[in-house]
Amino acid sequence: MAAPVNENLMRKLEELAAQHQELGKQLVDPEVLADHHQVRDLSIKRAAIEPVVNDYRAYCEMLKQTEELESVAEDKDDAELAEMAKEELPEVRNKAKQLLESVQKRLLTAEDRSVSSVILEIRAGVGGDEAGIWAGDLVEMYRRFAAIKKWTCEDIQCNQAEQGGYKLAILRISGEGVWAELGYEGGTHQVKRVPATEAQGRVHTSTATVAVLAEPEDVQVELNTSDVKEMITTSTGPGGQNVNKVATAVHLIHEPTGVEVRMQDTKSQAQNREKAWRLLRARLYERQQAKAKAERAESRNAMIGSGNRAEKIRTYRYKDDIAVDHRIGQSFGLMDILVGKLQPLVDALIEHDTAQRLAAL
Repeated sequence: MAAPVNENLMRKLEELAAQHQELGKQLVDPEVLADHHQVRDLSIKRAAIEPVVNDYRAYCEMLKQTEELESVAEDKDDAELAEMAKEELPEVRNKAKQLLESVQKRLLTAEDRSVSSVILEIRAGVGGDEAGIWAGDLVEMYRRFAAIKKWTCEDIQCNQAEQGGYKLAILRISGEGVWAELGYEGGTHQVKRVPATEAQGRVHTSTATVAVLAEPEDVQVELNTSDVKEMITTSTGPGGQNVNKVATAVHLIHEPTGVEVRMQDTKSQAQNREKAWRLLRARLYERQQAKAKAERAESRNAMIGSGNRAEKIRTYRYKDDIAVDHRIGQSFGLMDILVGKLQPLVDALIEHDTAQRLAAL
């Protein structure tokens, strides 16, 4: 007999199969096809659950074969056929078991893979000018990884540091699987190296912090626009003699929570407003999800951490030419990581995280 399967798991798989079918219908609807943004979003959602659904359907087919073979094996009228069925049963049962394990793993990451856009906030931490340069190196690392993955990378806000790099850089990265793969990057990234500004050749330790915000659809965010105070002001800071003459900066305050966003990155008031509202929604979504994150299994939080900026997740050691991820205790080639070849690291984090989630089921 086949091993009993968790009823909640099977119910969830049935729901996903129905959702996959419904998304397929929507993607051939003429009204949907007329909106390329909707087509993109629906396609990403369908692609995210398709591997789960395919494995589930294959598993159901294998269960059917198992039942048929078990029935034949018990047939006393044809001893030869019954013996053949008995010989085939272990292999079919093993395939069914492997498919069930695969579908469980895929199910655990399907929701993450359905989020198709994230906002990365990279801030210079401790280390003076070198921290800004290091923040710039991280920004370039993520841009290169996005290019390798064929994701879209857009600069939302970039505040340059005096000696190079950034005091703050906010990027919007969108594409299939972007949250599932970049969601582990939140935390403190520490670098140990001899800065270009160091005359004595001493190794310095500097940091930059990364926050990764899943960018939600409008309907997912509890945001009443009447709760937001919007102010249009002139830009501030360095930028030439015209910087303070034209009112293009957008300042938003979500009064119930006190969350503030100020955007002055472009000379267009309309573009600044769009970016400001996008960032505000992402930050409010992060707050909404805080309670749910806190309730996750302790084993999951122990692996990927909370994503809090104060948590040191990785050290980049130039002397040893390695990047060490402290959550999984593994080292990776430093130069490969810095040029955007993050996939082996990302895969290791996903594998470890999935094992922790499975153990918590």
